[in-house]
Amino acid sequence: MNPFEQQRPIPGVAFIVAVSSGKGGVGKSTVAANLALAHAKTGARVGLLDADIYGPSQPRMFGAIAQKPRVIGENKIEPLFRYGVKLMSMGFLVDENAALVWRGPMLFKAMEQLLREVHWGELDYLLVDLPPGTGDVQLSLAQKVPVNGAIAVTTPQNVALADVKKSINMFQQIKIPILGVIENMAHFLGPNGEKLEMFPRGEIDTYMKLNDIGKLGEIPFHPQLSAACEVGIPIVESQPSHVISKQFIETAKALRARLG
Repeated sequence: MNPFEQQRPIPGVAFIVAVSSGKGGVGKSTVAANLALAHAKTGARVGLLDADIYGPSQPRMFGAIAQKPRVIGENKIEPLFRYGVKLMSMGFLVDENAALVWRGPMLFKAMEQLLREVHWGELDYLLVDLPPGTGDVQLSLAQKVPVNGAIAVTTPQNVALADVKKSINMFQQIKIPILGVIENMAHFLGPNGEKLEMFPRGEIDTYMKLNDIGKLGEIPFHPQLSAACEVGIPIVESQPSHVISKQFIETAKALRARLG
């Protein structure tokens, strides 16, 4: 049996986009949160599914740690609505300090519930913030819904590129198109707006060119970016005129162009 035969679209959702990274610590969830807000700021109907079952971070980033979703008709879960984004996470269903000691079948069931038992309504884009790596959650997503494409988030140095290559290779194996790469912490903005390299620049540009993968955006490092998520109001919402917020808007536009 083809494991992808059980794929079914989510009613009302036009595009499903996976946001991935080969390793932790590259700012994938920060990128996913602000990218979702950038879509909302430009008039799109957008949802964000935090699929990092073991380490959900979107409830904290959206200032919604203590909130619980409502159950509505037909036993559907109503996603929270924060800053124009429909938001769902396992972090809303379990205590923030509780460790989930789950094996593959339980993860598959959890993904089924987050995708099928949430009342997403009409959405232009559903962004799925995946856990780092190439594990059960990624495979479960690919098996259950037709994913329109994947974004790989990385930082410039080769130690991150080595892992993002594995993530891209995984999506190629499971027939999910690579929409492009978002380079986070691409540089540091100096006091006069100059770009200062934070890390030894690796071979990411060469790799992307050889594999015909486009770059959707370069997000600079700025202390306010992480600070805004830490207080629960991501920078695109709290400082929409900030240069980084504008970069997220441009990245969202580039993503839309790739999706057509």
